[in-house]
Amino acid sequence: MVKKYNFRGMMAPVFTPFDDKFQLKLDLIPAYADFLKKSGIEAVLVGGTTGEGVSMTTAERKASAEAWKNAVKTTKQSLMVMVGGASLMDVMDMAAHAEKIQADAILCLSDLFFRPQTVGQLVDYFCHVSKAAPNTPLLYYHIPSFTGINLDMEAFLIEGRKKVPTFAGIKFTHTDMELGSRAVRAAGDDLAVFLGADQIFSGAAVLGFDSSIATTLNIWPQMLGDIHKLVLENKLKEAKEIQDKLALTVGNISKHGSWVSTMKPVMKIVTGLDMGPPRPPLTPLTAQQIAQIKEETDLTYQPRK
Repeated sequence: MVKKYNFRGMMAPVFTPFDDKFQLKLDLIPAYADFLKKSGIEAVLVGGTTGEGVSMTTAERKASAEAWKNAVKTTKQSLMVMVGGASLMDVMDMAAHAEKIQADAILCLSDLFFRPQTVGQLVDYFCHVSKAAPNTPLLYYHIPSFTGINLDMEAFLIEGRKKVPTFAGIKFTHTDMELGSRAVRAAGDDLAVFLGADQIFSGAAVLGFDSSIATTLNIWPQMLGDIHKLVLENKLKEAKEIQDKLALTVGNISKHGSWVSTMKPVMKIVTGLDMGPPRPPLTPLTAQQIAQIKEETDLTYQPRK
């Protein structure tokens, strides 16, 4: 029987810690999970964009998922595992593995070379993945800026609900809120829609988004949660003030390089947890760039009481 996927709220898409030779440093994960739990984060996504999943081997992705599964046995956090971005057979293998270790949900990209051209093709692809993990909720990772796949998520949610037995929703990493609001309406109460765009969460919350999978939840875990609470309390000016701070901070950081390359060192600066370098072709920041970020950017956040 398919488990019902009930998690809603703030989920951290965790970094993958590497050493200087780009090898996994899984011994950091228990402390990482504990930090997030104590900061109010009740769910984690392993192997997503932030986690550099598509830059890892299938064996590495499985090992990382297992390490996080062991960690959340203690922290009692919900565990989602990203399995996409590889060949279909590897994706199905990783989906079956996620079910074997009893992940709470699976997130999946489609093929990144032979991309689906229609909603029907994407739904058919998900039917194959679903068969590999027939008891675990399955969500689609919509991130067209990376994948080049920009299909109608409203139509996909409608068709996915009908045809994919384990279908549980999507991660919507896009800034078009007209498309996002249609997706939220199509999802209804039974499917999840997680926003993946940190800088526009306040506006998205007004339109009905109640959940997020966003990199900054690793670094300032309470910030997006505070924005959501203020929107629900109709304190929109205060919500906008926090959102403006987040957008300004992210802008000052990301101007120095690619998303993961810039966020990994900031994670260390703010939390003390060293995630190591990004894996090539991503390049680490220079010491000068890191010093400039520290000098130009207020990296602190005082959670709302």
